[in-house]
Amino acid sequence: MEFKSLTIPISNKLDSAYWLLFSENQILLKFDNNTPAIPHINNRFVDNLKPIVTEFLGTLDGVPCYVGLLDSPNELLNCLSFYRIRELYGMIDEDLFRLIGYGHQFINWSHDSQYCGRCGNPTENLKREKAKICSECNQIIFPRISPAIIVAITRGSEILLANSHRFSNKLYSVIAGFVEPGETLEECVRREVKEEVGLEIKNIEYFGSQFWPFPDSLMVAYRAEYASGEIVIDDKEIADAQWFNVDNLPQIPDKVSIARWLIDDFVENNS
Repeated sequence: MEFKSLTIPISNKLDSAYWLLFSENQILLKFDNNTPAIPHINNRFVDNLKPIVTEFLGTLDGVPCYVGLLDSPNELLNCLSFYRIRELYGMIDEDLFRLIGYGHQFINWSHDSQYCGRCGNPTENLKREKAKICSECNQIIFPRISPAIIVAITRGSEILLANSHRFSNKLYSVIAGFVEPGETLEECVRREVKEEVGLEIKNIEYFGSQFWPFPDSLMVAYRAEYASGEIVIDDKEIADAQWFNVDNLPQIPDKVSIARWLIDDFVENNS
């Protein structure tokens, strides 16, 4: 699979194209040899679905590729079904999963940016890059990306895991939070840890990053070591936080997220 991002459609005369069609956090896919795949379908069929908004993404294996947002996830044809995006991880090729995530993030940004936030007039697509421009005041609007940190804190052979009010009662994960204006990523790591669990940390080390299109986050992951303090949770955010070792880990996030990658890294280094 080869995807090429473009801003201008290569042709308006073709009858069909690849279509990434979303409804909330679901995507319409077909079965190809018992594997979910992006449908290559007639453009008139898509028009009949009355998408709220559509955008040209680029080409997929040399074929035009579009993305659209639908109002409701109704079953359409026997060969087409809606799938929840997160459930596709592990079912499909990782490059395809990333393309679906990109399409989901891009079309939701496009839908939310049809009008200028400064003056309220309609926007239109720029031809030179993936962005919109206001037809009246010329403000340029780029796709929204919300940076957030996520950090695995260790104390010897233990890792700190927390249960958020947003999770099920049994699910625990590492500390995470959005970056605020005016702070560096490392400052955000220290602030979030102090705010959520009351601890001081040291030896902050970059681990990796992951785009997270639910709806538009960029997760920047770190390792850090416990320095001092006792766990004092922010009960508005956190229901519980504890130190765990490899042998008594609670229920943790699935393998789709970088939170799980951090925990797996801890397990590998302490087994």
